[in-house]
Amino acid sequence: MISVDNLAVEFSGHTLFSEVSFTINENDKIALMGKNGAGKSTMMKIIAGVQKGTHGNVRAPKDAIIAYLPQHLLTEDNMTVFEEASKAFSHVFAMRDEMEVLNKQLETRTDYESDDYMKIIERVSDLGEKYYALEDVNYDAEVEKALKGLGFKQSDFIRQTNEFSGGWRMRIELVKILLQKPDLILLDEPTNHIDIESVIWLEDFLVNKAKAVVVISHDRAFIDNITNRTIEVTMGRIYDYKTNYSHYLQLREDRRAHQIKAYQEQQKFIADNQTFIDRFKGTYSKTNQVSSRERMLEKLEIIEIDDIDTSALKLRFPPSIRSGDYPVTVKDVSKSYENHVVFKEANLSIARGEKVCFVGRNGEGKSTMIKAILGDIDVEGTCVLGHNVKVGYFAQNQAALLDESLTIFQTVDEVAKGDVRTQIKNILGRFMFKGDDIDKKVSVLSGGEKTRLAMVKLLLEPVNVLILDEPTNHLDLKSKDVLKEALQNFDGTLILVSHDRDFLQGLSKKVFEFKEQRVIEHFETIDDFLARNRIESLKAIDL
Repeated sequence: MISVDNLAVEFSGHTLFSEVSFTINENDKIALMGKNGAGKSTMMKIIAGVQKGTHGNVRAPKDAIIAYLPQHLLTEDNMTVFEEASKAFSHVFAMRDEMEVLNKQLETRTDYESDDYMKIIERVSDLGEKYYALEDVNYDAEVEKALKGLGFKQSDFIRQTNEFSGGWRMRIELVKILLQKPDLILLDEPTNHIDIESVIWLEDFLVNKAKAVVVISHDRAFIDNITNRTIEVTMGRIYDYKTNYSHYLQLREDRRAHQIKAYQEQQKFIADNQTFIDRFKGTYSKTNQVSSRERMLEKLEIIEIDDIDTSALKLRFPPSIRSGDYPVTVKDVSKSYENHVVFKEANLSIARGEKVCFVGRNGEGKSTMIKAILGDIDVEGTCVLGHNVKVGYFAQNQAALLDESLTIFQTVDEVAKGDVRTQIKNILGRFMFKGDDIDKKVSVLSGGEKTRLAMVKLLLEPVNVLILDEPTNHLDLKSKDVLKEALQNFDGTLILVSHDRDFLQGLSKKVFEFKEQRVIEHFETIDDFLARNRIESLKAIDL
């Protein structure tokens, strides 16, 4: 059991949270929730031991293993994928290597009666007791199993980690964490960079094999599937619910309704007593009653109503001009890089007004197909955009492409044309950039703010084909809901690449699956597709 005792964080005269106490039991699966800035990541860092609180402490058993995956993390560049992942067992290998060195010393030394010789024997005995107490594990097999579970191919094992994107390198760190079999796993936005199959694998691992887990995530389906407890950080304190996220939302609404009712009743009580005090103050016969009520009001603890995040994205795509019947047509398209075939003889046609999604493991060609459709890369076969097509494209790294030396206002002003330039402040306001915010440099913005700003640029001119590649990374739950509603109401054609199942639900009725160098068309919703494939996907990975 790990306990958080009277934890507080204060800085610059501001209290982030105070007197926070709770315990994490052996099999707790906890969602750590709260609005942006409430202190979720700070609390997680303190539990992980990478940051200190102002007051209070975190208590854990001496031999407890706490593993922490932050949002942004890079592995070393001079290792292969397999070598880096094997670091999970570095403590085991270190014990084995030290025993070998010490045993060789014992073989060659002749000072059998010396203190140094006896110390070596004691050290070997101590190491041997720990080493041989470990369960008999085929460490290479365990590393291989975990790497494959999170999407790596056998051929990736010997590649250098610096050949992989940040998202893939984060997976390597996740593999290392899973292999350590920690007593507590702390995960800060773990699904931002992994595909649906890998998310399903991770869910199964966390539910069935992990011990305690604390997770911060904006992926509603993920946290609902893995958690049995929700801790909300709000207004400097916590509320602890023994339930998953969706049920917690209902309970939170009930709690707030009770708070509002109690607050209103208390305010009426205060007003009635203040009226009595004002009316009879100075009246000799009422002096004791007036004094009593004044003291009572002074001691009264005012009921607080939990703060809710009222900021909200206001998003609506402009009406689109009419395109041809088939805005996107792909015929017998193949793409290879050196000796690697991404896909071959792919065919797809997307009708006007259709909303489709591309799914498949990372590296199977989803983003490559988008580049082919846009004409950004050369391919065999033909990719044709239909009559009168105007494409709006949101790349997976769109937020990272922003010029960090510009302000928010300058970023939009340099691409705005005509009358829209007079509306820049209003447009930014709809995207929660208000007042002095518009003068902030892009370099100081959070991931979510950069994503919203990139979305502003996308909306500056009407389009009839929207291509969105992982648009929800770094967006909070509320912003994702607003974006989803806007896409549902979009009257043009939509191609969506996303690993977020909750976001995909209700957005498309056709799925293009990228798998084993093929593009397979499924006339079904993402829910039907996942339900059909979930068991097969999990069986395909030897857990």
